[in-house]
Amino acid sequence: MIIELRKKSQITIPKEIVDQLYLQEGDHLEISVKDGVVLLEPVAIYSKSYIQKLEDSVMRINEDTNKYNVGPFKSVEEAIEYLEESDEDTEVTDKVNK
Repeated sequence: MIIELRKKSQITIPKEIVDQLYLQEGDHLEISVKDGVVLLEPVAIYSKSYIQKLEDSVMRINEDTNKYNVGPFKSVEEAIEYLEESDEDTEVTDKVNK
């Protein structure tokens, strides 16, 4: 597939590729060059508090679950929902504390 570089170095990603990768307006892409090839990779951006909570949760895998009031989760989706809710709470707290 050939595309054209336009004014201000802009390109349009063909619809077939957008659909194949389930991209939506507002998604973030990382661009890099490797061995003379331009690479675009979809990325997700999360707050530091979300990443910290995820890291803390993963590190608890081998610990005694009786020490915590959250989990174990029945599914990955349930764990993600907990992390997203916790992240929203942290963002509100961060905004109030500023």
